[in-house]
Amino acid sequence: MNEDPLPFGLFLKGLPEDIFYQENRATERERRLSEERAEEEAVGWDYFDRLYCVSLREREDRRQSARKEFSKVGLADRVEFVLGERHPHNIEEGVYDSHMMCLRKGLEAGARNIVVFEDDVEFDRFDPERLRNCTEFLRQHPRWKVLLLGALIRSSRKTTEPCVQKVRYQSLTHAYALNRHYAATLAYEPWRGIVNDTLFRPLTDDVYAIYPMCAFQKYFNSDNYKYPMLVRIRRFLGGLNRIQKADEFYHRHKFGIYAAHAIAVLLVLFVFFR
Repeated sequence: MNEDPLPFGLFLKGLPEDIFYQENRATERERRLSEERAEEEAVGWDYFDRLYCVSLREREDRRQSARKEFSKVGLADRVEFVLGERHPHNIEEGVYDSHMMCLRKGLEAGARNIVVFEDDVEFDRFDPERLRNCTEFLRQHPRWKVLLLGALIRSSRKTTEPCVQKVRYQSLTHAYALNRHYAATLAYEPWRGIVNDTLFRPLTDDVYAIYPMCAFQKYFNSDNYKYPMLVRIRRFLGGLNRIQKADEFYHRHKFGIYAAHAIAVLLVLFVFFR
């Protein structure tokens, strides 16, 4: 004869107490691990005294995206958004003014090192240990001027620290750091028609980049309508994320790439003329 099922309350009483607490303990453990990871990721950022992100006041969508990206790399609630209005006549001048406003805020707050992001930033390949090693390198090389977290470059060469490369800058200013001395040479300069994306080209030394670079530009409809063809070309090539990675790979391995091409040509000639 079948027994009546136990009432649910009696059934629960019959279970070991551990079962009731295992899930809570697992949740608590995950929470602690998440906090520990966030603290670990934040350590490298501690080298920088002020971190800013430029954004048009009307682009709350971009700020929401940026907040999510910052939280992924230990920067939740640590980046101050600097809001600007769309320039009535010249978008590029407006971008320049926003970046200079960040530098002035940092300098006037007494910051020794300042980070500036743009609100379309996204992070990929970020490693907190690599960032810590990078900032330790900067401490040992106090004459540094620019650290690029993401950009297009003209050349690169290795340094004594594997996660830092010495570079010549080409373009893009969506994620960079400046030391106080160099920031002071820029922050109070009026607009002179120099596009912000080419700001650091005159520098021939003391420009570094984390390797591999970890900050990219997320695809949004551009606020800069002056170069629609450039936007279409970037989209055709797979977006700035792919372009930036390819650019960095090329400059890091260009002699090997040249050698591979030369060998391929020689093989074709050998087959053709044998």
